[in-house]
Formats: sequence, C-alpha cells, structure tokens
Amino acid sequence: MFRFLRLSVLFAVLFVSAGSHAADASQPLSTADDLGPQVDQPIEFPHDRHAGDAAQGGMQINCMYCHTYARRSMTAGIPPTQKCIGCHQSIESVRETPRIKKLFEYWEAKKPIPWKKVHDLPDFVRFHHERHIQRFYFQQGKPVQEVCGYCHGNVKTMTVARRTKSLSMGWCVSCHEKQHPVDAASTKTAQGPNDCWQCHK
Repeated sequence: MFRFLRLSVLFAVLFVSAGSHAADASQPLSTADDLGPQVDQPIEFPHDRHAGDAAQGGMQINCMYCHTYARRSMTAGIPPTQKCIGCHQSIESVRETPRIKKLFEYWEAKKPIPWKKVHDLPDFVRFHHERHIQRFYFQQGKPVQEVCGYCHGNVKTMTVARRTKSLSMGWCVSCHEKQHPVDAASTKTAQGPNDCWQCHK
C-alpha cells in the first residue's frame, strides 16, 4: 500500500512539473528583453550598486556576504536588517536617500523588512543551495557571481532582482545531465544526481 501511495505521489509531481515546463517553454524567461514578473519590494534594493562591477560604480560585494546561508544551508537566506545597518550607519553620503530612510524606519521600529520571494519554487521541490555552492564555487573555484548567476541571472546588473531562468524541472534536469568537472584540479567529470527523490521529498 505504501509503495502504491509513493508512486502515485511521484506521478502527480511529475505531471504537474511537466505541465509547468511546457508553460515555461512557451514563455521563455532567459531573453534579455524578458526579465520575468516584476516583484514589488518594500525597498528597491540596488543589486547593481552593491554587487556590480567597479567600472559601473558597483562595489563588487560577494553574493554570499549578504546571502550567508547559501554555502551551508538549503536556502540562501535574506540578510537581517542588522547587516544592512552595519554598513549604512557609517555611510553618511546616502543617509538621506529615500531607500536608506526607509531602511532606518524598519530598524528603528524593530521590524524585519518584509521582502518577497522572487525565485520561489513549488512546495514539492527541494533545491539545496549548499550542494551547488560547495560543488561549483568551493570545489571548482568558479567565480561566485557566475555560480549564483547560472540560476539567478546577471543580478549584478539589476536593481530589484528579477527571475531570468525558467527554473522548471526540465531546465534543472538538463543541467544535471551535463558532465561537470569534479574539482578545479581534476579532468574527471560527473553528472548531477538523477534520482527523483533528490529534489522531491
């Protein structure tokens, strides 16, 4: 009975995922002109200013400085307001800008900033940031913005993050089917896991 129930759940998940993949295929999100749905955030956070290239006025901050859980957890995490204040309490030049005023309003009210998810996945999908960061950043030594950008797009050129990849099951499977180097010092390659239960628990 348990085996039948497990298979029924698996087929239902695959059916829903296949449908979402077909919908994604008809509306690609990876073109330069289509950055996916605009998510209104409580503060228009300028990723381009924080993570962007120095030549364009960016500070080149490593993605994992703010999204600290990405290297050790399933989720990347949203930085607590305290992290933003830690820098901005010492930067007088922007203290009176509307974004920073709003930041301090949340801080002084002792309220978290109610950020909204941009790269949200269905509840039946489990994506593990730590595994991907460990493999591609720490083992292969790829630049962090390239590793994060594979799924999140070129965030360093955006203000509020926008979804640029479909993140459908077919899109993920196509990456898992590729041969990726095991580490930076080896010519050995391996594919990602193809067991359904790795992503659907």
